[in-house]
Parts: sequence; C-alpha cells; structure tokens
Amino acid sequence: MMGTQDPTSQSNYHQISTKHFSLNWSIDFHEKVIKGSIAHDLTVHESDLKQVIFDTWDVVIKRVHVEGQSCDARGAQTFLFDYSLGEKHEVMGFCAAGSSVKVTIEYNTTEPGSKALQWLDKAQTHGKTHPFLFSQCQPIYARSLLPCQDTPSVKATYEAKITSVLPALMSAIRVSPPAAGPVHDGKVVGQDEVTYVYNQPVPIPSYLIAIASGNLCYRAFEKLEGKDWTSGVWAEPDLVNDAWYEFKEDTTRFLAAEEELVGMSYHFGVYDLLVLPPSFPYGGMVPLITGDRTLVDVVVHEITHSYFGNGITHADASHFWLNEGWTTYIERLLQDFSFLIGSKSLYDDLQKYQKLQIDFERGENPDDAYSGVPYEKGANFLLHIERTLGGVDVFLPYVKDYVKRFMGESITTDMWKDHLFAYYTQFGGGDKLEALKSIDWDAWLFGTGVTLPVPMEYDMTLAQQSYTLAERWSKAKDTSEFNANDIIGMDANQIVVFLERLQSFDPLPVEHIDPLGYLYGLVNSPNAEIRLRFYQVALLDPKSAKSEQYATAALNWVVGGEDGMVKGRMKFCRPIFRAVFAVNRVMAQTTYQEHKSSFHPIARDLIEQDIELTKAHGNNV
Repeated sequence: MMGTQDPTSQSNYHQISTKHFSLNWSIDFHEKVIKGSIAHDLTVHESDLKQVIFDTWDVVIKRVHVEGQSCDARGAQTFLFDYSLGEKHEVMGFCAAGSSVKVTIEYNTTEPGSKALQWLDKAQTHGKTHPFLFSQCQPIYARSLLPCQDTPSVKATYEAKITSVLPALMSAIRVSPPAAGPVHDGKVVGQDEVTYVYNQPVPIPSYLIAIASGNLCYRAFEKLEGKDWTSGVWAEPDLVNDAWYEFKEDTTRFLAAEEELVGMSYHFGVYDLLVLPPSFPYGGMVPLITGDRTLVDVVVHEITHSYFGNGITHADASHFWLNEGWTTYIERLLQDFSFLIGSKSLYDDLQKYQKLQIDFERGENPDDAYSGVPYEKGANFLLHIERTLGGVDVFLPYVKDYVKRFMGESITTDMWKDHLFAYYTQFGGGDKLEALKSIDWDAWLFGTGVTLPVPMEYDMTLAQQSYTLAERWSKAKDTSEFNANDIIGMDANQIVVFLERLQSFDPLPVEHIDPLGYLYGLVNSPNAEIRLRFYQVALLDPKSAKSEQYATAALNWVVGGEDGMVKGRMKFCRPIFRAVFAVNRVMAQTTYQEHKSSFHPIARDLIEQDIELTKAHGNNV
C-alpha cells in the first residue's frame, strides 16, 4: 500500500519493501535472548535507490550481508556495501541502513531491551517445571524482535527455523516436526535441542509475527467435513485437556460461520489456539479457561481478525479502528450479542479518548492512545451505517464485497469510505447514497465528545433482568431481600451487565459490598470478567471504609497472590491498578514494583503511566 508515511516507522518502505524473509533463530533461555539472523528479500519501487532502512529497537547487530557480500560499519573502505545504525528515537528506536535487494542481518535480541518478548521463570508458569517465552509485537514492537520494516503497510511471507530445548511455536504453519507427532519430536523436553521449521505462505504485517516456546503440547479439534483447514489447541500438559474441552465445540463452528458470513474461505490453512501464561497483555491472543465455555467471545473475536485485521489491515496506527471496529461489529453479529455489552467500557474510555481516526504525530507511540474506543465506537459507527442504510440485510452484501475487494491489502479510512460509496452508487441507488451522505462523518471519525455522535438504542431483551436487579440493589436500604436465586438463569454476560449497571448508580452503601460479593459468589468467581466488575463496584467510592480492604484483595488477585496466576491481560490489570491508585497511591505503586517482572513489557509501560510512575510520550486523541 503506497501513500503517506507511517508516522511510527522510520523505514523507507515506499521506496523498497520486504516481500519475503527467512528467520534462523536459536532461543537461549539462560541469557534470555534470541540469537540468529533474518534474510530479507526486497522489491525495489524506485530507481537509483541507494539504501534500505529497517526499524530496530535494542537489537545487537553482529554482521550484515548484501547480495552475499559482507558489510562493515560505515566508514570502512574495504567493503562494497556498508550499514549504519542511526540515532535512537525514544519511541521508534534505531534505523539500520543498508543497500541492494537481498539483505541478511545477523543479530541478537536484548534483555530487558526487547519490548516484544517476555521471559518467564518456571515458577511463573502453570506447570512450574520449565521456563516460558512469548512475544507480542503489536503495535510497533516487532522491531525489538527482528530488524524489519515495522509498519502494517508492509506485508510479507516468511519461513523460519527455530532451535530450542523447549517446543517452539510461530504464527505460521508447522512444517516439521509434525504437530500431532511426539512432543518435542520425542526428545527430552528442556534438555535436548530440536529445530522447528515453519512456513507462512500468506503475507502478513510485522505485528503478526509471533513466537512462543515452553512446555507445550497439542490436541486437535475434530476436523469439519468439507474444510481444508485444521484447528486445535496448544497448552501446557496439565492444561491441554481442559483447554481442548473449553474450545472444541465453538472454535471450528464459529470459523465456519465466519466463512459463511463474509463469503470467503479461511485462507491461513491452520487455526490453532495457544493458551499462554496469564501475563500476556492482550486478551485476544490468550484464551481464558473458565470451565464453562462462557468466554468463547475471546476466540470469536480472534477468528474474526482472520478477515478484519490479519486479512484486511489498517495502513498505520491512525486507522487502527478499521481492524477493531470491524472485528467487534462482526463478532456481535456472529454471536447475536447486544452492543450493550461494551457500552460501559466505551463511555468510560470516551472520558479520555474520543477520536476514532487519530492523526498521530511522527514518533508518537500508538500504545499511549490504546483504549476501547477503536473497538466500541468503531463497531457502533458501523452499526449506525447499517441502520442508516436499511438494516443488516442491506449491509451484509456490502461486507462480502468489502472482504473480496481488500483481502490481503493494507488500507486507510478514506479507501474504505470510497469503496463504501462506490458500492452503493453501483448497487444501492440514489436513496442509499443520500443515506450515506446524511451521516456526520467528521463527528464519528474526528469528534471529541464524551458521547457518541448519535444516540444508539440497543436490544435490551437479555439485559432486562440485569437492569432490574441492579436497580433493586441501588435502592435497597438493607440486603435482606436478596438471595442466591436472584441470578439463577443469568449467564456470565448478564452478570457483567448487572455489575456494570450498578456502577452507573451512586456507590453502594459500604455494608452492602460484602453481601453482594458473597451472595452471588462474585468475590471468588473464577471468571475474570465478573471478578473485575465486582472489584470496580467495590472500589467505586475510593474513600469508603471498605475501600482499603477491597483494594488489597483486588491487587492480590491481579498479581497472582490468590492462585499463583498473574492477571496480565491489560483489560484486567490496568483498571485494577487505576482503581487502587485512587484509593491508595502508595499501595498501588509499591505492589506494582514488587511484581513488575510478572507483567509483559507493554503492560508495564502503560501501568506505570496509569499509576504515575512515568509520563506518557504524549498523545493526540
């Protein structure tokens, strides 16, 4: 995708871009680094090009080869090619310059310099027998894993050879040893080295490059008749059967439903789930095992990303809402979820972040503007367009055309909007065009209000019981009228809506908090979505007599003091640290500092801003 420069990348991808790359890595758990090389095959877009520029962040460059010839640092006179490492930018890192069309870079990552990687000691894993490594490159951290053109505007295929003493996975198709074969190719896990070979034949952006290595084994889901793709789950040995049970019914069913909805077959070949240790910062990539299959929406969200995000990709961080807004909208269609589910988090986030399309300045970190707005405001925007055009039956044919037109591309908001108008010009007629023109596009995309541009009405059918119960609690003078039967028949989402509705009223009397938590089993619920909302209710008044008690309990839950499992998903840990910070800033900061190493580097950066240990790099949201 050619156009304006991605403000978060220093690479010259408009002039020359990677089409394919090859990785040859060795994982060193002792030194906590990845060592090896990346070989870029590049396509030149401009004549007389003198250099190629890659994004890097705290990687150690050992040697560079261009078209098979070794390079030396700039200034050496004995080599035909040279390379240099530019001045480091506090957000974007270094830029490494070389030349020609095939560039191989020998390097290693650094610890703790690599923001993409988290290394866990064996005590931080579920089985507590072996260490664990996993990555998270979104939005701009692939550059700390490998020198690359770290922008979603560049998509490339790749192949990889990963040598490790523990089973290694990548965001690609396993070539060898076979996934369904003996664990670690029959060798001794944690002792013998095995080389794992992967191939990714579908071009992907750099933020989708992923690696994990630990004591992992695989269990396949039943293959659906007539489907070319396979699916299964990877997890630690003592979790894999529970994980298989949690996701075996819904994963393949919803992937098949997604294919039908968007009118295109799944094209990545394999759809496997990986159950990571709970310190992973983003929920979509780490399915949660609750035992009751209530959090399948996490999996459905990621399935939908196969088309909206991984398939059709935002050109740069300014258009991130195209990934998440579309994914959330389609996820709700697939599960017949009311948009009420995300309304509480949306209006919370709108108090600070408002713009759907953010004009990031050069060098600005998109993580500083991370919120639920791209998800929920984006999805509501699409819902508004759907309703304005005449309903889902009118809009779904466009969705299929959108997927067909842009699959495999990186696009901007204007490209999507132009396609939308062009489609309804051809197939909708004058009334549909007038309907589209009636939408206040600037208010939705660039508006800064703390409410949506248009009041949205949602299906309240499933919420009525939740709302009624919340209103009873808000008006009750004592708790004698309540009992455990109040929530019989309510699923996890309805309980979440109940607790979120409670937060819209004045804080509950302090003597109501304990009965609320214990009557309904909220205070020890294994469902993290429910537990988070309960603590938010309990801490709604930071000055109450119970606030210190529940602040302590909430922190203990987040840092894993209760079950040994840190709640590193930012959806959970950030709100808890913010709520506790309002109660007792010293408690929040001290507890975080004691458990800092348990959180992923990305989560650390944002938590530290939340509890005022560091300042944001600045934002324009």
